[in-house]
Amino acid sequence: MPAQPIFVVQLHDARRRHYDIRLEVDGVLKSWAVPRGPSLDPVEKRLAVFTSDHDLEYASFEGVHREARYGSGAVIVWDAGVYTNLTRDGRRQLVDPAAAIERGHLKVQLHGLKLNGAWAFTRTGADWLLVKVKDADADPGLDLTVAEPRSVLSGLTIDEVAAS
Repeated sequence: MPAQPIFVVQLHDARRRHYDIRLEVDGVLKSWAVPRGPSLDPVEKRLAVFTSDHDLEYASFEGVHREARYGSGAVIVWDAGVYTNLTRDGRRQLVDPAAAIERGHLKVQLHGLKLNGAWAFTRTGADWLLVKVKDADADPGLDLTVAEPRSVLSGLTIDEVAAS
């Protein structure tokens, strides 16, 4: 049985601080920049800007970018884990993640150190929305971006990485 695909959420302090949510799809990391970060509240719709693919090796990058390739600034691995594709078509058949992204709707179950449960990415025109699906892991009263600011790899905050 093949290993489950990975996901990573990197906090990136570039021109504007944002969270990059990356899902392994077909050997690369498909990426969305989420300015306000993921919300555990199913009512909250978060802007998610689809960005360029990244190499799988980038999933563990933590440090300061000084080059323009991925944008300059500090980066931490805010969360990481594996995910399960939950995307189904009208006949309840599983849709491949790459095809789901192409169609504009992807639903996944995250199994992370911070983020868990089902999440939906939905394209709305040029951009996407990220929404937490209402399930046992939804928690409208908890803002993990505030409560859990540290890297799951190093234990450092974004400001500590930037200062090093």
